[in-house]
Amino acid sequence: MLLAVMQASATSLDAERNVEAIDAAAAKAAAEGADLLLTPELFPVGYEPLRIRRELDPAVLPSLRASLAALAASHRIGLVYSLPSVGPDGAWHISSTLLDAQGKVLLDYSKVHLFGDEERAAFSPADAAPGVASIAGVRVSMLICYDAEFPESVRAAAVRGAELVLVPTALAGDSLAVTRVLIPARALENHVYVAYANHCGAFSGGRLIGGSVVAAPDGSVAAEAGPAAELLFAEVSTRAVGDARTAVPYLDDRRPEAYGAWGV
Repeated sequence: MLLAVMQASATSLDAERNVEAIDAAAAKAAAEGADLLLTPELFPVGYEPLRIRRELDPAVLPSLRASLAALAASHRIGLVYSLPSVGPDGAWHISSTLLDAQGKVLLDYSKVHLFGDEERAAFSPADAAPGVASIAGVRVSMLICYDAEFPESVRAAAVRGAELVLVPTALAGDSLAVTRVLIPARALENHVYVAYANHCGAFSGGRLIGGSVVAAPDGSVAAEAGPAAELLFAEVSTRAVGDARTAVPYLDDRRPEAYGAWGV
């Protein structure tokens, strides 16, 4: 599989402009032969949790999802996008969706670990484990941003059979420790690819720092971005996943029957 990772700056609550940016990235990725495009957290509406909750009418979400599905189908490329979702109980979540190259939904996921006061004020945390689906011959799963900083989250995807974990994110601040240390560590300890797509540029809470990365199953970096807008490409090899798991069988050598008594 050839994976494309979009790093860009969204315009808050300007869905038309943001979808146009995804469309342009999808066109470029497809022209390069990519099978799948990963985009950042909440990119179609911009990463502004409190403004989203105050100003976004959830009635627009179905048409926005339809536009993104049509976009994927028109370029014949798989797509991961992140949007707010509203559950049957009225709770708002941060979600991500995996589409195939015909625009069909393969997988949905809602963020379990919310980060910071704004996210916790605007959204509710989900509880469901990450699922797994196949696209372009690779078994993939999804997490969102802060989820990937918890070893339990990536491990849950790996033990369910994931070979690639896709992570839309909105990482702010000054440190790239998450992208340069934690994401490669998550890939290595689970022998999966982890792809992490960040925004770049200013937002109301400061600056989203870019640094998007694709880490390989041996912990090496397959592709990484700087602080500016960029479209990354990385080859994802199921053989590399298998070789890493054969060399050091972390998943096979786990002892979950012992861990229960540890209180972790």
